[in-house]
Amino acid sequence: MRSLRESDYDFIDKMAEHISTFYPKAFAALCSEYKGCAANPSYYRFRIVVRFIRCNFSALDSIPDIGSDLHCTFEHINCPLRGECRYDHVICRPEFDHQLSPAEKRVMALVYDGLTEEEIGDRLRLSPLTIHTHVRNAYSRLGIHSKAEFIKYATQNNLFS
Repeated sequence: MRSLRESDYDFIDKMAEHISTFYPKAFAALCSEYKGCAANPSYYRFRIVVRFIRCNFSALDSIPDIGSDLHCTFEHINCPLRGECRYDHVICRPEFDHQLSPAEKRVMALVYDGLTEEEIGDRLRLSPLTIHTHVRNAYSRLGIHSKAEFIKYATQNNLFS
């Protein structure tokens, strides 16, 4: 455990890219918040990443906050501005951009609930082949390969909470 330093270029660049890809609303808010220091790109990215970390990870526990693949395990931060801050649920506990189409998300919510492809097809009045295609495309977009991986991914990223 140590504090992030401005000289941690590799991590800062990777984390800034991760935030912009998977938490675009948070990234846009952070860019706006720190636009005054945008003339110094390395310091600008450092400020964005530090704020994201400070707003989402604080408890010293046995659960890694940021994994080697940059997967984030968010924590509830006791912030004195909770409920008043304009960035609550924007930067703090941000919305994950899962990159699923609305149809894929509807199907995957039922997969998450434990339904089979046939049951999902009956419920949504779609053919099992269409359901299978949505599941396959969702797995591909998310970079996962099995239902177990999907359940873990959906749980970790609060896709259906």
